[in-house]
Formats: sequence, C-alpha cells, structure tokens
Amino acid sequence: MNRTEFIAHMERIAPPELAEEFDSGRIGLLLEGTDEIENIACALDATPAVAKAAADGGFDALVVHHPAFWAPMHSIVGRNAEIARPLIKADVNLYAMHTNFDHAEGGINDALAEELRLKDRVRMSLGVVGTLTTPLSEVAEILGCGLRVWGDVDGISRIAVVGGSAFDWELIEEAASLGAEAYLASELKYNIALESPIPCIEATHYALEAPGMRALAKREGWTFIDGTPLTNILE
Repeated sequence: MNRTEFIAHMERIAPPELAEEFDSGRIGLLLEGTDEIENIACALDATPAVAKAAADGGFDALVVHHPAFWAPMHSIVGRNAEIARPLIKADVNLYAMHTNFDHAEGGINDALAEELRLKDRVRMSLGVVGTLTTPLSEVAEILGCGLRVWGDVDGISRIAVVGGSAFDWELIEEAASLGAEAYLASELKYNIALESPIPCIEATHYALEAPGMRALAKREGWTFIDGTPLTNILE
C-alpha cells in the first residue's frame, strides 16, 4: 500500500476523532518515510532502542501508541534526535495513535480485558468492567508485573480495567456505578487511593497497554517490538 492508503487504514483502526483534545497535533503521521509501506512494526513506545530496531529490521513503518514527541519542538536534539535519526536514515514512517486507540473498538482497553479473560464485559467511557475468571495472583502473572493493592480485594469478582495512567475520580465512580468491586490501572496517587469507593489495584503502565499493541500486531500481521522498561525493586 502507499502512504495515503496506510494512513486511511490506520484511521479506520483508531479514528482520530476519538482522541482527547490534548492529543491534538501529537497523533497520526509523525515522521514521513517511504511512500510504499509493506513491512510494519508496532510497539508501545518509540524509544531510541525501538526506533533502532525498526530501522535495523527493514520496516517501512513503525506504529506506536504513545506520541513520540510530546512537547512542541524548535530543535531536534538529545533523546528526540536518538528517536528520529535512525528512522529518517532508514526511511521509516512513524505513526502514533494514542487516546483514539484507547477509545477504539478492539483497542487498548478491549485488548486488556481480553488478555485478562474477563467475561460479561461492559464498556465504560474509558475502560471495561468485567467478571474475573482467574484469581488476582494469576492476573499478576498474565500481566508480567507485580500488583500494588489498596483495600480489601478478597472475594471480588467484578473489576474495572483501564490501560495506562487512569486513576481518575470520575472513571472510578463510573466503574463503581457499573458494579465494579475493584479498579485496575496504573500510576495511583495517594489521595485517590484514600478516597476511592472501591479498592484500587495498581500495575505498571507498560503491562496494561502493551497487550493492546501486541494484539494489534497479531491481528494485522505486523511485528511487535518489545520495549519493556528495565525496572527493579531494591530492598
């Protein structure tokens, strides 16, 4: 397909009009590469390592979830240059779909609910409420990360799952109104944990959103580039 056809296909997967206002100018085609696009890679983030892997792998396009360049740029230096340089040199297109893919059917949150094997699902304005079919200890294994739990989660069955940094008060209240007995997201703040009407379960941002990009790669026949951040716990 040519670049115009590629962009049209991407906009069918994650319509730009679904994006939150703050994503304006940060999604869509971020770097223009070759006009003929056949080999496509995707990842959660366009880190320097992922950009190099896409360039070295001979891909025509790299599709990511998080915008690669968040702040307005007047110069391309430092980390931004490390991302852009290999892609430009190898003529790789860079495309981002952020909150539009969060909201899209089959997007980040639907894929997360599928990964966790939730049943009897109800979509939220952002996220999904469903019934657990595995214990929380197995949820941690599925996600590949530890879980930090605030509150008593013994015996819960209905859970809300929202990819990314989504411990938002209005979303938690919406989840509770839909019968959720706990709320899973990332980057929990202390005041939210204290005041939440239901227990909060915190996982890593990457663990909650990477399943959506892996599922997209599998569905589209693309290659997923893993960019799991290096983390550790010091005791």
